[in-house]
Amino acid sequence: MPDALQPKGSWGMEAPAPTSHATGFPTEGRCSYFVEKKKRFCRMVVAAGKRFCGEHAGAAEEENARKRILCPLDPKHTVYEDQLAKHLKKCNSREKPKPDFFTQDVNAGLKEEMEIPEQLVPFSSLSEEQLENLIKKLRKASEGLNSTLEDHIMSHPALHDALNDPKNGDCAVKHLKQQASILGNIEKLKLLGPRRCFVEFGAGKGKLSHWVDIALKDAENVHFILVEKVTTRFKVDGKHRKESSVFERLQIDIQHLCLNRVPVLREGRLPVVGIGKHLCGVATDLALRCLVETYAASFEERNEEPLAKRVKNDKRDKESSTLSKEENEANAPETWAPVAGIVIALCCHHRCDWRHYVGKEYFRALGLGPEEFYYFQRMSSWATCGMRRTSLGASDITTKRKDDQNYDNEEHDDGGDRLPDGSTDSVPGALTAEEKKNIGHLCKLLIDQGRLQYLQQKGFRPALQYYTEPLVSLENVLLTAVPAHLSSQKATQ
Repeated sequence: MPDALQPKGSWGMEAPAPTSHATGFPTEGRCSYFVEKKKRFCRMVVAAGKRFCGEHAGAAEEENARKRILCPLDPKHTVYEDQLAKHLKKCNSREKPKPDFFTQDVNAGLKEEMEIPEQLVPFSSLSEEQLENLIKKLRKASEGLNSTLEDHIMSHPALHDALNDPKNGDCAVKHLKQQASILGNIEKLKLLGPRRCFVEFGAGKGKLSHWVDIALKDAENVHFILVEKVTTRFKVDGKHRKESSVFERLQIDIQHLCLNRVPVLREGRLPVVGIGKHLCGVATDLALRCLVETYAASFEERNEEPLAKRVKNDKRDKESSTLSKEENEANAPETWAPVAGIVIALCCHHRCDWRHYVGKEYFRALGLGPEEFYYFQRMSSWATCGMRRTSLGASDITTKRKDDQNYDNEEHDDGGDRLPDGSTDSVPGALTAEEKKNIGHLCKLLIDQGRLQYLQQKGFRPALQYYTEPLVSLENVLLTAVPAHLSSQKATQ
């Protein structure tokens, strides 16, 4: 076949089997790729059974590529159209059989309260007068609240070596300082000990549970449940192989987690300690309801209320006689509760949701409702909005972001004022950066106060405190709670 008749860019795939060195056909044993620039086939030797050399195999595949389409289950990735049916059977976004501990919306708020009024004006469209009225309502509602929290910045010997390891960069040390302080506060509340289950909400890689396990050393009968709704790479819980502690990861949204159906809690009757580092917005409210309402309620349904409120029956006495002295003391009426304590580092109040918020009664008692809550949670981002950008130069911000990606970007205090579409709220009127910061802190405090009241009503003694310095994290408030009847007994000892 003359060169002029040779199809441009063809691969020679449909040509007859090569039998000669003619210009129009690839030579036998040589590459079948037609080099358009040279007007001839490639002369590279190919492996037995192959049509193209290593140089042109990729190009041939690209030119003959099959069409890729968006996955119908998750448009964030694509798939070959002719392999769609096969892909749908193994796609990570496919509907999977629900585990026993899944109960739809078990920790959600009431459905009739889930919608924010549609007539709400977008925040950026508020007039100066409307914004001023909102700020007046905020200041009136927060009167009498202690806006100055106590400093509980602590550390723990378990992290001493890691904190002093020169191989750890600034970002790694920042996270280690927070984990050390959270661990120190857990120990101060006397929550570190054997025969209990630590439930880490929003676990990510599971590093907080990792350090709790290190601090517990060889404590017996300790379980860790790591709750995370998405798949996570580089998990550290898989590295733990101690017989005295067991790690279990649950991939589930906290909104649907029924703790009393988790086998280890259903069978072992272990007191639970809820922990979390930077539990984002609505996840905090879901976790609180999961612990103190859904889980604790299961004991009442089975007539197994906290032992401080019921008398042991003969069967219980018989069982306890076979236990060790330490186990009997741990299960004694005055020292046991379904939820032994809660230690959660708060974060991202602007991501809260009225339906799931546990402090609705507190807001209503102040004459506030879903409309005010919507604007307050948006304004809460002012507490950290722009603060990091004013303290860091452009090059520092770029370096920090790269460092965060390399280590573990667990925090959300950088750019908290951004909306899901990436835009930001513009503020009507003229407010200084300091005024916005103070208003943002008041919004956070008011939202957290509703959580404190909720925990008090559920029989806990809650508290808010600073657990790290603002230079380490702008989201530096720690929520703690222990059963009121246990804390009062410890105080008298």
